[in-house]
Amino acid sequence: MDDNVAILLRDSNRMVSKLQLLSVFFEEEVIYKIYLRTQVIHKLFESNPELDINKLELFHLQYTTTVVDLLKKIKAANERNVNVLFDEIHLNKEMMDNIENSVFTEKNFNLDKQRQALKVNLSLRKLFQFLSENRDEDPFSKNINAFSARFSADFYYDIPWSLFEELTTFNPAEVYRNTYAIIQRKLMGILNKTDFKSEFFCGLTSGHLVLEIYKIAGDERHFLFLPSRNLFLFCDISKISGIDWSNTLSKKTKLRQELMDRNDQLQSAANITKSTIPDEIKTLLKEYYDKIDDVNFLQNITNFDVQANILKSMLNTNSL
Repeated sequence: MDDNVAILLRDSNRMVSKLQLLSVFFEEEVIYKIYLRTQVIHKLFESNPELDINKLELFHLQYTTTVVDLLKKIKAANERNVNVLFDEIHLNKEMMDNIENSVFTEKNFNLDKQRQALKVNLSLRKLFQFLSENRDEDPFSKNINAFSARFSADFYYDIPWSLFEELTTFNPAEVYRNTYAIIQRKLMGILNKTDFKSEFFCGLTSGHLVLEIYKIAGDERHFLFLPSRNLFLFCDISKISGIDWSNTLSKKTKLRQELMDRNDQLQSAANITKSTIPDEIKTLLKEYYDKIDDVNFLQNITNFDVQANILKSMLNTNSL
């Protein structure tokens, strides 16, 4: 074997190896078939020294190189698209980490809402006592507003301002009041009968204003506490629509879960995008394979025509 033949066979083997790697990368049947057929053609020249080795070189120049360049271009385009997806995944992970570092946990919330209910119940008991004794004193427990300040942004439900106004509107003739608090007369009577026992039900926000909603023990009724006015009123929760009361996750926890789900979707999309080949290019690859699989192909390999370069027009395709 002279040096020229050895060099051409070595170059041919490298070209076949490139096709093999691309067939593994794309995992597409037609590419694998092209690789196998190209390998058969290479072996044919390698095993038959009497064949014109220049035809093998011509075959790679006219056909294999074009296919390899096309597949590399597709691979590069796919990798750019995948990088965009990975950039979003990375940003989402950073946001999730920030949320993880700043969020109050459901455990914190559940423990503190029990303490808050005790503070509100004690404050209402004192308010009843002070009103009964006509004492104009502050009935509220220390730091009673700290609970909403801490948890409202993350755990309270948003409602429109129109509903907020509706819930907090009252008839002045139907309330008790002193310098420090306002409470509906009927609500005070019900609370007195139930020994001022209630539990925190939920929190509502509208803009910067907050409402705390409580459920009266042993009763199906609820009342609201408006900290900005120290106001207590019955609350008809049937007016509060569009809220899933069973969902107790904080807003940040919900956002974190949404980001995790989004990243799962992006990762799946990246896995698919990495090796995606446009349908029209698959069709051309199939046509190309049919051509080199033709038993008369090698006999006509020196006939340079448009069909012999069927893929070259795809190198500038808008599909990539």
